[in-house]
Amino acid sequence: MKDEMLLIELTNKIDDYMEEELADLLVQVVENGASIGFLPPLSFAEARNYWANILAPDVRLWIAVWSGRVVGTVQLHLCGKPNGNHRAEIAKLMTSPQHRRLGVGRALMRTAEEAAWSDGRTLLVLDTREGDPSNLLYRSIGYQQAGIIPSFARSASGNLDATVLYYKLLEQNV
Repeated sequence: MKDEMLLIELTNKIDDYMEEELADLLVQVVENGASIGFLPPLSFAEARNYWANILAPDVRLWIAVWSGRVVGTVQLHLCGKPNGNHRAEIAKLMTSPQHRRLGVGRALMRTAEEAAWSDGRTLLVLDTREGDPSNLLYRSIGYQQAGIIPSFARSASGNLDATVLYYKLLEQNV
């Protein structure tokens, strides 16, 4: 799969085809239970609107494309504050349910980390729902747990779930 997967950074405007692909991915992962700020049922129009408005000078976006389809994405949110220009936040790591555990998320994270390092960022932070499989990925690639916030996000069932905060100090070998 790695030979067939292409990682692309989207910079200016997201074209209509890519917007549809990204909207489809977002709907899939939300319907599959991902805690990324949305609750099911997520309409295609709402998902498309999200992607139409995501790009900004402080947001970098990568997509993973396999056989012409978007199968994953990740964002890097750059801190623009003078006392925080050494850090960034990893956001909205998504892998289509059919392409999980094939290295897509790992490749996207590596790409975001390399870009962060190239931009002079030495600290990355992220959060994810406690108990989700993503916790295993983040720990396996060197993220350290900083703490847990209870009752952080509402789930589809109406429960309030905890989120785990992670950080990673980047080193030159990123």
